[in-house]
Amino acid sequence: MSLDTINDVPLLVMKRGGQAENVHRGRISIVSAIDGQLVYSCGDVQAPAYVRSTAKPVQAMASLLDGTAQAYGYEERHLALMAASHRGSREQIATLEEILSLTGIDEEQLAIQPTLPVGRQARDEYIAAGGKPRKLLHTCAGKHLGVLAWCKLKGWPMEGYIHPDHPAQQAILSFIKSWAKAEKEQVTLGKDGCGFPVAAMPLWKLAFIYGRLANPDLAENQDEGAIARTITQAMNAYPNHVEGHNRLASLLLSDPNVVAKSGAHGVFVFGLRREKLGVSITVSDGAEIAWPHIVKAILKRTGGVSDFTMQKLDEVFPSEFLNDTKEIAGQWKALFE
Repeated sequence: MSLDTINDVPLLVMKRGGQAENVHRGRISIVSAIDGQLVYSCGDVQAPAYVRSTAKPVQAMASLLDGTAQAYGYEERHLALMAASHRGSREQIATLEEILSLTGIDEEQLAIQPTLPVGRQARDEYIAAGGKPRKLLHTCAGKHLGVLAWCKLKGWPMEGYIHPDHPAQQAILSFIKSWAKAEKEQVTLGKDGCGFPVAAMPLWKLAFIYGRLANPDLAENQDEGAIARTITQAMNAYPNHVEGHNRLASLLLSDPNVVAKSGAHGVFVFGLRREKLGVSITVSDGAEIAWPHIVKAILKRTGGVSDFTMQKLDEVFPSEFLNDTKEIAGQWKALFE
């Protein structure tokens, strides 16, 4: 894949004093959850994008289909952490420690390295209390714990569970392809930040994945539909477990009509239940600061969230931004129709 093959287009401009200061380019795809038909596109939606952490609910589904929730007594808060990119809050870590207790997994079995909370407030509080780096504080710890517990249940090797040839990773990749209804040639593999293999596929396929997650009744396989409903209901029940307070995905998950998740380096995806739509966005420069304003512009055109949710999005991510003296310094403006 070369840069020349990706037709990224301007999506968002930040203006200061009436002049454009930053322009964020990228791509948008909106598809029908029923058949994957393209409803709207901006940029080349056939070009690939890495799923990154947006894959976590589907990765969790692969293990849940083998009965891990029943075997270990998982409750909704545990399932939400398995689909999470947690920020290291006390509530999130307490739930992860419950998963350790339920599964009998040793924290040292996690392949990730010890770290500090990724959330600024959580990190400051943790350090002030004398906390030291630990593996459970890694933003992907829930996903890793879920897979390790699955390996234990299946009798698969606990060592090397992050490698592409491990049975767990083979099963996960197969399920992601199946849930996306992607052909073999549409999917390539890279390595994610936490060590897992990570799939890249056409951007519109990411939208289709989340359209299907938000509408599990459309699944041809009833067991898969039931598991999709279980994991997404857990995400809606514990939105702040999935990411964190005032994170875009968590704010959207607080609305019962939405299933949402962010991924690193620019990818954001959500599904709408009533509208039976999936939406995928990728921002070329990987800037998370652009997501909320792009998402708000899409929702204001398509609907899909309550007035309360939209008001909360406008409150947390206002279109006008202030400087350090609390004066309006500029505005965000979407550039797509």
